Amino acid sequence: MPFGEAVRVWARIAALSFGGPAGQIAVMHRILVEEKRWLGERRFLHALNYCMLLPGPEAQQLAVYVGWLMNRTLGGLVAGGLFVLPGFLSIMALSILYALYGELEPVGALFFGLKAAVLVIVVQAVIRVGSRSLRGPLMIGLAAGAFVAIYAFDAPFPLIILAAAAIGFVAGRSGWSPSPGGGGGQGGGRQAYVDDAQTLLGEDTPEHARPNLAWALRVAGVFLALWLVPVLALGLLLGWDDVFADIGLFFSKMAMVSFGGAYAVLAYVAQEAVETFGWLQPGEMLDGLGMAETTPGPLIMVTQFVGFMGAYRAASGIDPLAAGMLGGILTTWVTFTPCFLWIFLGAPFVEALRGARALNAALAAITAAVVGVILNLAVWFGLHVLFGQVSEAVAGPLRLDLPVPASVNWPSLLLALAAAVAAFGVRLGVIPLLLACAGTGLAQHLAGVV
Repeated sequence: MPFGEAVRVWARIAALSFGGPAGQIAVMHRILVEEKRWLGERRFLHALNYCMLLPGPEAQQLAVYVGWLMNRTLGGLVAGGLFVLPGFLSIMALSILYALYGELEPVGALFFGLKAAVLVIVVQAVIRVGSRSLRGPLMIGLAAGAFVAIYAFDAPFPLIILAAAAIGFVAGRSGWSPSPGGGGGQGGGRQAYVDDAQTLLGEDTPEHARPNLAWALRVAGVFLALWLVPVLALGLLLGWDDVFADIGLFFSKMAMVSFGGAYAVLAYVAQEAVETFGWLQPGEMLDGLGMAETTPGPLIMVTQFVGFMGAYRAASGIDPLAAGMLGGILTTWVTFTPCFLWIFLGAPFVEALRGARALNAALAAITAAVVGVILNLAVWFGLHVLFGQVSEAVAGPLRLDLPVPASVNWPSLLLALAAAVAAFGVRLGVIPLLLACAGTGLAQHLAGVV
């Protein structure tokens, strides 16, 4: 594959990468499999299944995987980097505007409308992932248990994921097998099946894609250093209580537990960024997600906004805007550097994982638990979007966030209901829904309603 052509194709994919992982994977499938015929259906799905097993954004990791297959390590770096670049630049620009002008009433009205749309989009994600994943009593029980654990007992997201994986692994070793669900989200309208033998890559494994222990050790050392040395340097130079050290450590930890996509990990990020670190107010998390929904690239780019605002508000001895930009860059670096590590280290050994029943069962269990976590995110967003006040009821280990009925935000509630009708009834797409709600929020401000 000529490298120049590969760069042009990956740039095109990056520019079209709207719509979350399902839309992004559909774009890659259409261009790489159906149009360019770089690889066939089976190889594409095999790569996707591996990426879904990993923490982090599966669409970006799939780009790294295919880029690596076609053009070795440099191809993977270019494919994964280009996939992130448009979203990184867009979120950085929007974060700067938000920090400078977010308090202006017209800007606030736009984000008021976006929050209602984002709430409906998260509910859609619960339904979409749940309908695909919750097949059988064990899967439903895991989802329910995960929701209760994180909503009622404030259980850490990583612990929920590890517990679900352990339950699934044991069940798989005992003979349980998850029922087949929906596929990898390529969408409808697929063209005729493309066999691997009919593609540029063919059926054979390229020489550079075969397992090599020496290569695995080298790549692990290089990318671990690229990932962790900056974090260690910040902690040692600035102190471990500095906001930049907090950002580096927190988002490095998130990169290791972000199974199930952005919607799942956002509950964990929101919990820590709002309640533990105080980087954001509850409603601002929705503003950031609205930015990520309306720009190209992985939805997990919302973490860049969180890192930006955390550094913008908490850094000392440096211009706030410069601190915010550095915080956004640091967050992006520690979020996505591990994605390259997982692919370059693990992809050559992927064949050894195929057909492992216990491993597949563990992955299915994680997916089920993620449904419960996303439901918690929807409830958390709903409480803070639809009500002005939320109280906490505590009884021993039980901690419940409950709305104060008298504080209901009627304009927000009505806009959210209208957005739900548009999304579920009219089946309005994500971008038109976000634009319509933002415009409605601005119109309500101009009319004096909000």
